[in-house]
Amino acid sequence: MKRRVVITGLGAITPIGNTVPEFWSGVKEGKVGIGKITQFDTTDYKVKIAAEVKGFVAKERMDFKASKRMETFSQYAVVAAKEACEDAGFVIENEDPYRCGVIIGSGIGSLQQVEKQYATILEKGPGRVAPLMVPMMISNMAAGNVSIQLGLKGKCTNVVTACATGTNCIGDAFRAIQYDDADVMFAGGTESCVCPTGVAGFSALTALTSSEDPERASIPFDKDRSGFVLGEGAGVVVLEELEHAKARGAKIYAEVVGYGATGDAFHITSPAEDGSGAAKAMELAMKEAGITPSEVQYINAHGTSTHHNDLFETYAIKKAFGDAAKDVVINSTKSMIGHLLGAAGAVECIVTAKSIQDGFIHQTMGTKEADPECDLNYAIGAPVEKEIKYALSNSLGFGGHNATILLKKYEE
Repeated sequence: MKRRVVITGLGAITPIGNTVPEFWSGVKEGKVGIGKITQFDTTDYKVKIAAEVKGFVAKERMDFKASKRMETFSQYAVVAAKEACEDAGFVIENEDPYRCGVIIGSGIGSLQQVEKQYATILEKGPGRVAPLMVPMMISNMAAGNVSIQLGLKGKCTNVVTACATGTNCIGDAFRAIQYDDADVMFAGGTESCVCPTGVAGFSALTALTSSEDPERASIPFDKDRSGFVLGEGAGVVVLEELEHAKARGAKIYAEVVGYGATGDAFHITSPAEDGSGAAKAMELAMKEAGITPSEVQYINAHGTSTHHNDLFETYAIKKAFGDAAKDVVINSTKSMIGHLLGAAGAVECIVTAKSIQDGFIHQTMGTKEADPECDLNYAIGAPVEKEIKYALSNSLGFGGHNATILLKKYEE
Protein backbone atom coordinates (compact mmCIF):
# COMPACT_ATOMS: atom_id res chain seq x y z
CA MET A 1 0.00 0.00 0.00
CA LYS A 2 1.32 3.43 -0.96
CA ARG A 3 1.49 5.87 1.93
CA ARG A 4 -0.39 9.18 1.83
CA VAL A 5 1.70 12.33 1.37
CA VAL A 6 0.82 15.90 2.34
CA ILE A 7 2.39 19.34 1.99
CA THR A 8 3.14 20.88 5.38
CA GLY A 9 5.57 23.72 4.59
CA LEU A 10 6.22 26.26 1.82
CA GLY A 11 9.17 28.51 1.01
CA ALA A 12 9.76 30.81 -1.95
CA ILE A 13 12.06 33.43 -3.44
CA THR A 14 10.43 35.09 -6.47
CA PRO A 15 10.45 38.25 -8.59
CA ILE A 16 7.35 39.47 -6.71
CA GLY A 17 8.23 38.46 -3.16
CA ASN A 18 10.98 36.84 -1.12
CA THR A 19 8.71 34.98 1.29
CA VAL A 20 5.57 32.95 0.59
CA PRO A 21 3.20 35.47 2.25
CA GLU A 22 4.74 38.33 0.25
CA PHE A 23 4.71 36.28 -2.95
CA TRP A 24 1.12 35.08 -2.52
CA SER A 25 -0.02 38.61 -1.73
CA GLY A 26 1.62 39.74 -4.98
CA VAL A 27 -0.11 36.93 -6.87
CA LYS A 28 -3.52 37.92 -5.51
CA GLU A 29 -2.85 41.57 -6.38
CA GLY A 30 -1.83 40.63 -9.93
CA LYS A 31 1.64 42.07 -9.47
CA VAL A 32 4.06 41.72 -12.40
CA GLY A 33 7.74 41.30 -11.46
CA ILE A 34 9.22 41.93 -14.91
CA GLY A 35 11.45 44.91 -15.67
CA LYS A 36 14.72 46.10 -17.17
CA ILE A 37 17.71 43.87 -16.52
CA THR A 38 19.88 45.41 -13.79
CA GLN A 39 22.48 42.67 -13.32
CA PHE A 40 24.56 43.52 -16.40
CA ASP A 41 24.76 46.01 -19.26
CA THR A 42 22.31 44.95 -22.01
CA THR A 43 23.43 47.55 -24.58
CA ASP A 44 24.52 44.91 -27.09
CA TYR A 45 21.70 42.50 -26.28
CA LYS A 46 18.44 42.11 -28.17
CA VAL A 47 16.66 41.20 -24.92
CA LYS A 48 16.51 43.99 -22.33
CA ILE A 49 14.08 42.67 -19.71
CA ALA A 50 13.84 39.83 -17.21
CA ALA A 51 12.03 38.89 -14.02
CA GLU A 52 14.76 39.45 -11.45
CA VAL A 53 14.59 38.74 -7.71
CA LYS A 54 14.67 42.08 -5.89
CA GLY A 55 16.04 43.03 -2.48
CA PHE A 56 17.47 39.62 -1.65
CA VAL A 57 20.40 39.82 0.78
CA ALA A 58 21.65 36.35 1.63
CA LYS A 59 23.40 37.27 4.90
CA GLU A 60 20.11 38.62 6.27
CA ARG A 61 18.38 35.27 5.74
CA MET A 62 21.08 32.66 6.36
CA ASP A 63 24.51 32.08 7.92
CA PHE A 64 26.90 34.69 6.52
CA LYS A 65 29.97 32.44 6.29
CA ALA A 66 28.01 29.68 4.57
CA SER A 67 26.48 32.14 2.10
CA LYS A 68 29.93 33.26 0.93
CA ARG A 69 30.65 29.71 -0.22
CA MET A 70 27.50 29.48 -2.32
CA GLU A 71 26.44 30.88 -5.64
CA THR A 72 23.07 32.65 -5.81
CA PHE A 73 21.03 29.64 -6.93
CA SER A 74 22.17 27.73 -3.83
CA GLN A 75 21.49 30.71 -1.57
CA TYR A 76 17.94 30.93 -2.94
CA ALA A 77 17.41 27.22 -2.29
CA VAL A 78 18.72 27.37 1.27
CA VAL A 79 16.64 30.43 2.18
CA ALA A 80 13.47 28.96 0.62
CA ALA A 81 14.11 25.65 2.42
CA LYS A 82 14.63 27.45 5.75
CA GLU A 83 11.32 29.27 5.29
CA ALA A 84 9.56 26.01 4.42
CA CYS A 85 11.13 24.35 7.46
CA GLU A 86 9.93 27.11 9.80
CA ASP A 87 6.52 27.17 8.13
CA ALA A 88 6.15 23.43 8.69
CA GLY A 89 7.24 23.72 12.34
CA PHE A 90 9.81 21.04 11.52
CA VAL A 91 12.58 20.43 14.06
CA ILE A 92 15.29 18.03 12.90
CA GLU A 93 16.37 17.29 16.47
CA ASN A 94 13.00 15.60 16.98
CA GLU A 95 13.44 13.34 13.94
CA ASP A 96 15.56 10.48 12.65
CA PRO A 97 17.69 12.54 10.22
CA TYR A 98 18.15 9.52 7.95
CA ARG A 99 14.36 9.52 7.34
CA CYS A 100 14.42 13.16 6.21
CA GLY A 101 15.83 14.06 2.80
CA VAL A 102 16.18 16.57 0.00
CA ILE A 103 15.42 16.55 -3.72
CA ILE A 104 16.01 20.07 -5.02
CA GLY A 105 17.15 20.66 -8.59
CA SER A 106 18.45 23.44 -10.78
CA GLY A 107 18.22 23.37 -14.54
CA ILE A 108 21.55 25.13 -15.03
CA GLY A 109 23.47 25.72 -11.80
CA SER A 110 25.77 28.74 -11.92
CA LEU A 111 26.57 30.21 -15.32
CA GLN A 112 27.93 33.23 -13.44
CA GLN A 113 30.67 31.12 -11.86
CA VAL A 114 31.65 29.79 -15.28
CA GLU A 115 31.75 33.32 -16.71
CA LYS A 116 33.82 34.63 -13.82
CA GLN A 117 36.39 31.84 -13.78
CA TYR A 118 36.75 31.69 -17.56
CA ALA A 119 37.52 35.42 -17.51
CA THR A 120 40.16 34.68 -14.86
CA ILE A 121 41.73 32.01 -17.09
CA LEU A 122 41.94 34.46 -19.99
CA GLU A 123 43.26 37.36 -17.91
CA LYS A 124 45.48 35.66 -15.30
CA GLY A 125 45.90 32.05 -16.37
CA PRO A 126 44.46 28.71 -15.19
CA GLY A 127 46.42 28.73 -11.96
CA ARG A 128 44.30 31.58 -10.62
CA VAL A 129 40.93 29.83 -10.89
CA ALA A 130 39.05 29.81 -7.55
CA PRO A 131 39.42 26.53 -5.61
CA LEU A 132 35.67 26.40 -5.00
CA MET A 133 34.70 26.96 -8.64
CA VAL A 134 33.32 23.45 -9.16
CA PRO A 135 31.33 23.05 -5.91
CA MET A 136 29.88 26.52 -6.39
CA MET A 137 28.92 25.85 -10.01
CA ILE A 138 27.39 22.40 -10.16
CA SER A 139 23.62 22.09 -9.93
CA ASN A 140 23.44 19.41 -7.23
CA MET A 141 24.90 21.84 -4.71
CA ALA A 142 21.48 23.35 -4.07
CA ALA A 143 20.34 20.03 -2.58
CA GLY A 144 23.71 19.48 -0.92
CA ASN A 145 23.72 22.87 0.76
CA VAL A 146 20.13 22.49 1.98
CA SER A 147 21.01 19.09 3.43
CA ILE A 148 24.03 20.55 5.24
CA GLN A 149 22.24 23.64 6.55
CA LEU A 150 19.18 21.75 7.83
CA GLY A 151 20.82 18.51 8.96
CA LEU A 152 18.87 16.30 6.56
CA LYS A 153 20.74 12.99 6.19
CA GLY A 154 18.26 10.92 4.17
CA LYS A 155 17.98 10.65 0.40
CA CYS A 156 19.70 13.69 -1.12
CA THR A 157 19.46 14.01 -4.91
CA ASN A 158 18.65 16.50 -7.63
CA VAL A 159 16.66 15.95 -10.77
CA VAL A 160 17.73 18.04 -13.76
CA THR A 161 15.08 18.10 -16.48
CA ALA A 162 15.36 21.71 -17.71
CA CYS A 163 12.05 23.51 -17.16
CA ALA A 164 10.41 20.41 -15.64
CA THR A 165 13.05 20.15 -12.89
CA GLY A 166 11.01 21.52 -9.98
CA THR A 167 7.98 19.34 -10.68
CA ASN A 168 10.06 16.19 -11.23
CA CYS A 169 11.88 16.84 -7.94
CA ILE A 170 8.57 17.12 -6.08
CA GLY A 171 7.27 14.03 -7.87
CA ASP A 172 10.33 11.97 -6.97
CA ALA A 173 10.15 13.15 -3.35
CA PHE A 174 6.47 12.16 -3.30
CA ARG A 175 7.46 8.68 -4.48
CA ALA A 176 10.21 8.42 -1.84
CA ILE A 177 7.65 8.96 0.92
CA GLN A 178 4.94 6.83 -0.69
CA TYR A 179 7.26 3.83 -0.79
CA ASP A 180 8.75 4.34 2.68
CA ASP A 181 12.20 5.59 1.72
CA ALA A 182 11.57 8.68 3.84
CA ASP A 183 9.05 10.32 6.17
CA VAL A 184 9.86 13.94 5.29
CA MET A 185 11.32 15.41 2.09
CA PHE A 186 12.29 18.95 1.20
CA ALA A 187 11.63 19.24 -2.53
CA GLY A 188 11.62 21.84 -5.28
CA GLY A 189 13.81 23.82 -7.62
CA THR A 190 16.02 26.88 -7.81
CA GLU A 191 17.53 29.02 -10.56
CA SER A 192 19.56 32.17 -11.07
CA CYS A 193 20.88 32.70 -14.58
CA VAL A 194 19.93 36.26 -15.50
CA CYS A 195 23.46 36.88 -16.73
CA PRO A 196 25.16 37.53 -20.08
CA THR A 197 25.54 33.85 -21.01
CA GLY A 198 22.00 32.94 -19.98
CA VAL A 199 20.35 35.80 -21.83
CA ALA A 200 22.57 35.44 -24.91
CA GLY A 201 22.02 31.68 -25.05
CA PHE A 202 18.25 31.75 -24.80
CA SER A 203 18.16 34.71 -27.21
CA ALA A 204 20.18 32.76 -29.78
CA LEU A 205 17.61 30.00 -29.44
CA THR A 206 14.90 32.60 -30.23
CA ALA A 207 13.10 31.46 -27.07
CA LEU A 208 12.93 34.88 -25.36
CA THR A 209 10.58 37.72 -26.19
CA SER A 210 12.20 40.95 -27.38
CA SER A 211 9.27 43.00 -26.03
CA GLU A 212 10.33 45.80 -23.70
CA ASP A 213 6.87 46.34 -22.19
CA PRO A 214 6.78 44.50 -18.83
CA GLU A 215 2.98 44.34 -18.91
CA ARG A 216 2.89 42.72 -22.36
CA ALA A 217 6.08 40.65 -22.37
CA SER A 218 5.02 37.40 -20.72
CA ILE A 219 1.54 36.86 -22.17
CA PRO A 220 0.78 33.13 -22.20
CA PHE A 221 -1.83 31.93 -24.72
CA ASP A 222 -2.18 35.46 -26.18
CA LYS A 223 -2.35 35.80 -29.96
CA ASP A 224 0.58 38.26 -29.79
CA ARG A 225 2.89 36.15 -27.59
CA SER A 226 6.48 36.10 -28.83
CA GLY A 227 8.59 34.17 -26.32
CA PHE A 228 9.23 33.79 -22.63
CA VAL A 229 10.75 36.17 -20.08
CA LEU A 230 13.75 34.80 -18.19
CA GLY A 231 13.10 34.71 -14.45
CA GLU A 232 14.88 33.59 -11.29
CA GLY A 233 14.06 32.36 -7.81
CA ALA A 234 13.34 29.20 -5.84
CA GLY A 235 10.45 27.19 -4.48
CA VAL A 236 10.66 24.49 -1.80
CA VAL A 237 7.86 22.41 -0.29
CA VAL A 238 7.98 20.15 2.74
CA LEU A 239 6.37 16.83 1.87
CA GLU A 240 5.45 14.56 4.72
CA GLU A 241 3.86 11.19 5.30
CA LEU A 242 0.34 11.88 6.54
CA GLU A 243 0.47 10.04 9.87
CA HIS A 244 3.87 11.56 10.63
CA ALA A 245 2.45 15.04 9.97
CA LYS A 246 -0.62 14.38 12.12
CA ALA A 247 1.47 12.98 14.98
CA ARG A 248 3.38 16.23 15.32
CA GLY A 249 0.31 18.43 14.80
CA ALA A 250 1.47 19.94 11.50
CA LYS A 251 -0.85 22.11 9.44
CA ILE A 252 -1.62 20.66 6.02
CA TYR A 253 -1.87 22.77 2.86
CA ALA A 254 -2.92 20.00 0.49
CA GLU A 255 -2.47 16.32 -0.24
CA VAL A 256 -0.34 15.11 -3.16
CA VAL A 257 -2.41 12.39 -4.83
CA GLY A 258 -0.91 11.91 -8.29
CA TYR A 259 2.27 12.27 -10.32
CA GLY A 260 2.86 11.69 -14.01
CA ALA A 261 6.16 11.87 -15.88
CA THR A 262 6.76 11.15 -19.57
CA GLY A 263 9.15 11.90 -22.42
CA ASP A 264 8.09 13.14 -25.85
CA ALA A 265 10.91 11.40 -27.78
CA PHE A 266 10.32 14.12 -30.37
CA HIS A 267 12.57 17.23 -30.39
CA ILE A 268 15.20 18.91 -28.22
CA THR A 269 13.21 22.13 -27.69
CA SER A 270 9.68 21.69 -29.05
CA PRO A 271 6.99 19.70 -27.24
CA ALA A 272 5.30 16.95 -29.25
CA GLU A 273 3.07 18.76 -31.73
CA ASP A 274 -0.07 16.79 -30.82
CA GLY A 275 0.49 17.29 -27.09
CA SER A 276 0.54 13.52 -26.54
CA GLY A 277 3.44 13.42 -24.06
CA ALA A 278 2.10 16.14 -21.78
CA ALA A 279 -1.40 14.64 -22.06
CA LYS A 280 -0.12 11.26 -20.90
CA ALA A 281 1.59 12.85 -17.87
CA MET A 282 -1.74 14.42 -16.87
CA GLU A 283 -3.57 11.15 -17.51
CA LEU A 284 -1.11 9.22 -15.35
CA ALA A 285 -1.49 11.69 -12.47
CA MET A 286 -5.29 11.46 -12.62
CA LYS A 287 -5.19 7.67 -12.91
CA GLU A 288 -3.03 7.42 -9.79
CA ALA A 289 -5.50 9.63 -7.90
CA GLY A 290 -8.41 7.55 -9.16
CA ILE A 291 -10.30 10.54 -10.56
CA THR A 292 -11.81 11.60 -13.88
CA PRO A 293 -10.96 14.83 -15.75
CA SER A 294 -14.33 16.33 -14.82
CA GLU A 295 -13.25 16.31 -11.16
CA VAL A 296 -10.30 18.68 -11.76
CA GLN A 297 -11.25 22.35 -11.28
CA TYR A 298 -7.91 24.03 -12.00
CA ILE A 299 -4.71 23.62 -14.02
CA ASN A 300 -1.62 25.73 -13.36
CA ALA A 301 -0.24 25.46 -16.88
CA HIS A 302 3.39 25.50 -17.95
CA GLY A 303 2.23 28.43 -20.13
CA THR A 304 5.56 29.93 -21.17
CA SER A 305 4.28 32.50 -23.70
CA THR A 306 6.10 30.81 -26.59
CA HIS A 307 4.08 29.93 -29.67
CA HIS A 308 4.75 26.18 -29.59
CA ASN A 309 4.45 25.58 -25.85
CA ASP A 310 1.11 27.31 -25.37
CA LEU A 311 -0.45 25.79 -28.48
CA PHE A 312 0.75 22.25 -27.84
CA GLU A 313 -0.09 22.41 -24.13
CA THR A 314 -3.61 23.44 -25.12
CA TYR A 315 -3.75 20.39 -27.41
CA ALA A 316 -2.47 18.26 -24.52
CA ILE A 317 -5.18 19.47 -22.13
CA LYS A 318 -7.85 18.77 -24.75
CA LYS A 319 -6.40 15.30 -25.35
CA ALA A 320 -6.24 14.45 -21.63
CA PHE A 321 -9.52 16.06 -20.60
CA GLY A 322 -11.77 15.53 -23.60
CA ASP A 323 -15.11 17.31 -23.17
CA ALA A 324 -14.11 18.40 -19.65
CA ALA A 325 -11.35 20.65 -21.05
CA LYS A 326 -13.80 23.48 -21.62
CA ASP A 327 -14.84 23.51 -17.96
CA VAL A 328 -11.44 23.56 -16.21
CA VAL A 329 -9.92 26.94 -15.29
CA ILE A 330 -6.34 27.33 -16.54
CA ASN A 331 -3.77 30.01 -15.76
CA SER A 332 -0.05 30.68 -16.03
CA THR A 333 1.92 32.10 -13.12
CA LYS A 334 4.69 32.94 -15.61
CA SER A 335 2.56 35.90 -16.67
CA MET A 336 3.69 37.55 -13.41
CA ILE A 337 7.11 36.13 -12.62
CA GLY A 338 8.47 35.04 -15.99
CA HIS A 339 9.97 31.61 -16.50
CA LEU A 340 12.03 30.43 -13.53
CA LEU A 341 13.35 27.44 -15.51
CA GLY A 342 14.31 24.74 -12.98
CA ALA A 343 12.45 26.57 -10.20
CA ALA A 344 9.25 27.14 -12.18
CA GLY A 345 7.41 23.93 -11.33
CA ALA A 346 8.18 24.24 -7.63
CA VAL A 347 6.95 27.83 -7.35
CA GLU A 348 3.88 26.90 -9.40
CA CYS A 349 3.19 23.94 -7.07
CA ILE A 350 3.18 26.45 -4.20
CA VAL A 351 0.68 28.60 -6.13
CA THR A 352 -1.47 25.52 -6.74
CA ALA A 353 -1.47 24.59 -3.06
CA LYS A 354 -2.32 28.15 -2.00
CA SER A 355 -5.06 28.32 -4.65
CA ILE A 356 -6.67 25.21 -3.17
CA GLN A 357 -6.37 26.65 0.33
CA ASP A 358 -7.91 30.03 -0.58
CA GLY A 359 -10.28 29.03 -3.41
CA PHE A 360 -8.56 31.63 -5.58
CA ILE A 361 -7.27 31.21 -9.15
CA HIS A 362 -5.17 34.17 -10.26
CA GLN A 363 -5.66 35.95 -13.55
CA THR A 364 -3.21 35.26 -16.38
CA MET A 365 -1.81 38.78 -16.28
CA GLY A 366 -0.99 40.68 -19.47
CA THR A 367 -2.93 38.26 -21.66
CA LYS A 368 -5.73 40.13 -23.42
CA GLU A 369 -6.91 38.11 -26.41
CA ALA A 370 -6.27 34.39 -26.68
CA ASP A 371 -4.87 32.85 -29.83
CA PRO A 372 -7.85 31.41 -31.78
CA GLU A 373 -6.23 27.98 -31.51
CA CYS A 374 -5.82 28.43 -27.74
CA ASP A 375 -9.54 28.25 -27.06
CA LEU A 376 -9.84 27.19 -23.42
CA ASN A 377 -10.51 29.18 -20.23
CA TYR A 378 -7.20 30.87 -19.30
CA ALA A 379 -8.54 33.19 -16.56
CA ILE A 380 -8.13 36.24 -18.79
CA GLY A 381 -9.21 39.64 -17.48
CA ALA A 382 -10.02 38.69 -13.90
CA PRO A 383 -9.18 36.12 -11.22
CA VAL A 384 -11.61 33.30 -10.49
CA GLU A 385 -12.86 32.50 -7.01
CA LYS A 386 -14.19 28.98 -6.61
CA GLU A 387 -13.91 25.92 -4.39
CA ILE A 388 -11.07 23.70 -5.60
CA LYS A 389 -10.89 20.03 -4.68
CA TYR A 390 -8.40 18.83 -7.31
CA ALA A 391 -5.77 20.85 -9.16
CA LEU A 392 -2.99 19.97 -11.60
CA SER A 393 0.36 21.71 -12.10
CA ASN A 394 2.17 21.06 -15.41
CA SER A 395 5.82 21.47 -16.38
CA LEU A 396 7.40 20.80 -19.78
CA GLY A 397 11.16 20.87 -20.34
CA PHE A 398 13.61 21.07 -23.23
CA GLY A 399 14.48 17.52 -24.18
CA GLY A 400 10.83 16.49 -24.11
CA HIS A 401 10.40 16.14 -20.35
CA ASN A 402 6.78 16.30 -19.16
CA ALA A 403 5.79 16.34 -15.49
CA THR A 404 2.43 16.76 -13.78
CA ILE A 405 1.68 16.89 -10.07
CA LEU A 406 -1.91 16.50 -8.82
CA LEU A 407 -2.95 18.10 -5.53
CA LYS A 408 -6.15 17.58 -3.56
CA LYS A 409 -7.81 19.61 -0.85
CA TYR A 410 -6.93 17.73 2.31
CA GLU A 411 -9.63 15.57 3.86
CA GLU A 412 -9.23 13.08 6.72
